[in-house]
Amino acid sequence: MTQLQDGHEIATLGGGCFWCLEAVFDDLKGVDAVESGYMGGQLKDPTYADVCSGDSGHAEVVQISFDPAVVSFREILEVFFVIHDPTTRNRQGNDAGPQYRSAIFYHSPEQKATAEQVITKLGAAGLWDDPIVTEVTAAGRFYIAEVEHQEYYQHNPYQPYCMMVVQPKVAKFRKHFIGKLKK
Repeated sequence: MTQLQDGHEIATLGGGCFWCLEAVFDDLKGVDAVESGYMGGQLKDPTYADVCSGDSGHAEVVQISFDPAVVSFREILEVFFVIHDPTTRNRQGNDAGPQYRSAIFYHSPEQKATAEQVITKLGAAGLWDDPIVTEVTAAGRFYIAEVEHQEYYQHNPYQPYCMMVVQPKVAKFRKHFIGKLKK
């Protein structure tokens, strides 16, 4: 596993707009930090405009620092699969394009194996009518998003997109994982 100096690990996930993922994972017990950014493309130092064009190849992602003694990578993936639709290629709701793809960027062979196991288990459970299309790819360079995208939901809860898209995902997370919320 990719361990930070304090024994914490990193997870990098793409599941639509990074504002949604950040807002959810900020509330998960054991998560120390969540940063919105970009990964998986060919352009060096992409901007939000570059990524939104769909031409840079990057996905909007969150990079999560977590304490594996409190929350496991598997548990992080369980939350991830509840709060987004892993069956739509390059789309989450009305957000369409490769930047919105469902992706797990693994940082170790253990994370890759866990991601594949979770996807296989969920696929076999038949929770969705369509197959899971989440890509499982080795992590590349993480580019942190511009400052206005960090903690976006926290700073803009009444912005229409936040009210219509982010807030329902946060509510769904809180309902399903009430015992895993930070106090």
